[in-house]
Amino acid sequence: MPTLQASGTSEGDIFLTEVESVAGAGVLDDHFDAGRVEPITVFAEEADLGQVRAAIDGVPGVVSAAPVTAGPPGAPADPSAPPLVVDGIVRIDVVTHASAESQQASETVAAVRDAVHPVSAGALVGGAAAERLDTQLTSARDLSVIVPTVLVVILIVLILLLRALVAPLLIVAANVLSFGATIGLGALAFNHLFGFPGTDASVPLYAFVFLVALGIDYSIFLMTRVREEARAHSTREGVRRGLAVTGGGITSAGLVLAATFGALAVLPLLFLVQLAFLVALGVLVDTFVVRTLLVPGLVHDVGRASWWPWQRRIPA
Repeated sequence: MPTLQASGTSEGDIFLTEVESVAGAGVLDDHFDAGRVEPITVFAEEADLGQVRAAIDGVPGVVSAAPVTAGPPGAPADPSAPPLVVDGIVRIDVVTHASAESQQASETVAAVRDAVHPVSAGALVGGAAAERLDTQLTSARDLSVIVPTVLVVILIVLILLLRALVAPLLIVAANVLSFGATIGLGALAFNHLFGFPGTDASVPLYAFVFLVALGIDYSIFLMTRVREEARAHSTREGVRRGLAVTGGGITSAGLVLAATFGALAVLPLLFLVQLAFLVALGVLVDTFVVRTLLVPGLVHDVGRASWWPWQRRIPA
């Protein structure tokens, strides 16, 4: 899992086929400073202008940093002219070596923010590259918030459905392990088999939502039938009967669902290809490993204690 490069990708990397927009951007990069088309924009107080410019000049990846001056729109800036001040705020255009659509420019934005904020706490760093960076940071934050929230909600639903604590914990743990295995296999494929340049920061979150929701569905189908059979027989016998009864339906559903998501891979977009691969692979893992082996094996080994603290309703 840690080898998944989910820090983001450049705009030109999202297309898996040759497109004219990427080729045109490459021509511009060859003949002009790549970051001049969409520079980083820094807004700071007029009194902090000198310190802010000095801090920006020391950032690796920065070509130049110049304040916007008064003049005709679109005309080249006059270095000798005084900066344009609006409500005590000046704007500084920061030209970078890397294009604003590249991941390197986003990394430069982060470095500019780290350099500027100590000398001007109220400074704002924006631009196209900054938008990309903020989107990636937001996706990482969403992943850390949504994942535990979804797991807690699913655990509560399973407790109410199965009237037990141990079995729901086993199911949730098995599905989290399945998701981790899928991400790990995906990382191996993306890095060493397909040679992708990276992964969009939102891909793990989308994959988690799809895989955990679908995996829990299969486990619910299985475990509700296991509980019904266990109340009439025993836990171990209920596992065997429940697995035999639900196996065909769950396997068929898993194959159809994996093929459905796999169809997204024909679209020449990196995000959709990676999401299709992860979801299709994860569904197959859930269908043939988690639902077939892992969850039934855990419940079979734990036995009647799986239904704690209401295991009295289950025959020994």
